[in-house]
Amino acid sequence: MNNTAGSVAIDTFVLKVCTSAAIRDRQIRERTRRRSVNPQGRILVLEKDPLIRPLLERWLRDAGYQLAAAPIAAREKPALVIADVPDPRAAAALLAQLQVYSAPILILSARFRRGLAGSAEAARRLGVRKVLPKPFTRRELLSAVREAMGVVP
Repeated sequence: MNNTAGSVAIDTFVLKVCTSAAIRDRQIRERTRRRSVNPQGRILVLEKDPLIRPLLERWLRDAGYQLAAAPIAAREKPALVIADVPDPRAAAALLAQLQVYSAPILILSARFRRGLAGSAEAARRLGVRKVLPKPFTRRELLSAVREAMGVVP
């Protein structure tokens, strides 16, 4: 092998490594850009359970969402309100209070049934954007948040 052929082989190898690194960096930047900015605004989390609330907040922050501190002034319209409803049959009073924010509402409750039809029907009856039965995974929460905010993944 002459010196020129070896040099071309090394140059080709370096080009492939640099190209794959550039592609990987671009993919990472794109994922980070999509997750790190919440252009829709802040999310207000109303969860009383001291074990669940920090978990929700961590999952949302890790996904790049900004959180609003409760209580929040009505003039600071959040992009989404996530509220725990222990008993959906008695949710009317809570939902009436949440209407002051004029923001989409995502309801969490252990009383909801699993399954698309049951959740969609419950959301329609309650007049909210989305319901999420407990327990749920991080992926289910983030999917419900995107859907409630009208964000296409």
